[in-house]
Amino acid sequence: MWAVGAVMQILGIVLYYQKGIYADCGMEFYYLAMTAYGWWKWQKKALPQRGSGEGAITHIPPRLALYWGIIFVCLWGIIWWLLSSFTDSTVPIADAFTTALSLVGIWALAHKYLEQWFVWIAVDIVTCVLYFHKDIPFKASLYGLYVVIAIFGYLRWRRMMKGEIVKL
Repeated sequence: MWAVGAVMQILGIVLYYQKGIYADCGMEFYYLAMTAYGWWKWQKKALPQRGSGEGAITHIPPRLALYWGIIFVCLWGIIWWLLSSFTDSTVPIADAFTTALSLVGIWALAHKYLEQWFVWIAVDIVTCVLYFHKDIPFKASLYGLYVVIAIFGYLRWRRMMKGEIVKL
């Protein structure tokens, strides 16, 4: 799915620029880089799939959760300010929120932290509303579906952590 993600990110760059959702557009460049990083990291550390070894799904350490929470809030503020000050964005708060939270989420996904699913659920809900507001109903509906997928992803990864499912 990493390759499919890369194609979707390239298409997203074009769409978001055309619709004036500039932070999401810029985020797609970051996603491309993180897609390459995640693909490399998952290939490098493919086994084992449970337990505490490399490649295992784990909980984000509390220290890192705090650190990345602070990074999220700072990114949100900076992106919001940039969008408000230097673009004609009509949705700077929501655009900045989803962008900042997605930057954290893709990092957590690359490291196989279970809690990354909560990040994506929040991002997908806000993005769904944002895209309906920006008159992009197909993408909004897609993000509504992503909410459901993220819930099932979380449940599956949690079972995998408990050793109920071995393959990822």
